[in-house]
Amino acid sequence: MSHLLASNVRDFWRDDALPMLRKFVTIPCVSPAFDGDWQSTGFLMDAVRLVEHWSRTRGIGNVATHIASDEGRTPALLITVPGSGAGNVLFYGHLDKQPAGEDWDDGFEPWRPVVRDDRLYGRGSADDGYAVCAALGAIAALRRSGLHHPTCTILLECGEESGSPDLEFYLDHFTESLGKPDLVMVLDSDAGNYDQMWMTSSLRGVVVGTLSVRVLNHGIHAGDGGGIVPSAFRIARHLLERIENSETGEIADFLAAPIPAHRVREAREAAPALAGGFVGKYPLAGNTKPMTDDVETLLVNNTWRPCVSVVGADGLPALRDAGSTHLPLTALKLSVRIPPTLDPEEAAKRLKDELERDVPNNATVSFTTEIAAPGWNAPEHPAWLRRSIKDASLAFFGRPPQSIGTGGTIPLLALLGTRYPEAAFVVTGILGPKSNAHAPNEFLHLGAVQKLTGCVATVLKDAA
Repeated sequence: MSHLLASNVRDFWRDDALPMLRKFVTIPCVSPAFDGDWQSTGFLMDAVRLVEHWSRTRGIGNVATHIASDEGRTPALLITVPGSGAGNVLFYGHLDKQPAGEDWDDGFEPWRPVVRDDRLYGRGSADDGYAVCAALGAIAALRRSGLHHPTCTILLECGEESGSPDLEFYLDHFTESLGKPDLVMVLDSDAGNYDQMWMTSSLRGVVVGTLSVRVLNHGIHAGDGGGIVPSAFRIARHLLERIENSETGEIADFLAAPIPAHRVREAREAAPALAGGFVGKYPLAGNTKPMTDDVETLLVNNTWRPCVSVVGADGLPALRDAGSTHLPLTALKLSVRIPPTLDPEEAAKRLKDELERDVPNNATVSFTTEIAAPGWNAPEHPAWLRRSIKDASLAFFGRPPQSIGTGGTIPLLALLGTRYPEAAFVVTGILGPKSNAHAPNEFLHLGAVQKLTGCVATVLKDAA
């Protein structure tokens, strides 16, 4: 039966999914955080309408669709497929995209689909246009194979890349239609390689804020002020040292949390599967070395330990514009990733307290929080689901599944976990090495996504 199921999955991707995804790539439906004119351009709604029409015309059966577009909110699409077996499954995906970005290789463009070497290149192909294709493809393949599936509801939002500001509203809006899911499947996550099914077991939280240091009301001649007026940049460096050791990279204890033993064991088990290309997926410049050569430690660092990134700056002129001026202000935007179990609001408060206390030279300093988003630690899978995932990965990939945490943040998972505390969660994805979801040359690995679709179908069959 797995052979027939795999054949039906391949047919769906060739005849149904790939043609639609090609059209989807051409739509510049950039997330609202990066497109202030999203309402007037209508690209988000164009993407919703494309997927809505496509989902109704796949010949799957009694598919119901509902487009919701409350005034001032990003649109959302709900697709419901009644089941032939027991259970209620909620799928999640999103249709908004990251900006086009620069430095795409010759022959590739963000809004032009290109298939090369079993990969579909183009913005949104892997993040996250494939999700609805994998969900409906799994359902279609089961039906064509004469197998049962639960009632499936697919919720597609258009604000994930902006932090999902409207998701809670639409969860309320669709409460009756969503019902009480037994299983939530989120198809928007990472894969350590393209050789097996990867489960996401945790995500870090994040605090984003701006550290501002002002020492003058306006700039003055550097020769006139140097040695008299303190340097705003030096003071900013001093304050950052309180949360990150510049020599070792160690982060302040108040941003850490206990790491569960089974998560450390999980990293140890996943490390051999990643050893060959884990560090290689990062475009390290020159002779730059990672924090350590030990893959297990890198995995734990990336998933359960905090880190601080300076992601933007004000007050520092571009090199071509830099004169001999003692600068009045240094402002640094910080992105602080925190462990999955740490309270982001408390972390933001501690950061503010630490950065604003006992300021050198009594400079004017502030730390203003913009985002404080929680992480997520997956609940344990029930026995039937563990068996199903293992069987699925072996059947379609020929290798057992692996679980790892993810260093990024998906705030919606904490929201879904709170909303459906009794549901089992399968968080998986196809964002493998060099898939470049937020970078140039984004691609969807077509061979791997077909195998993942077969895995999703297997889990649905077992859930029914």
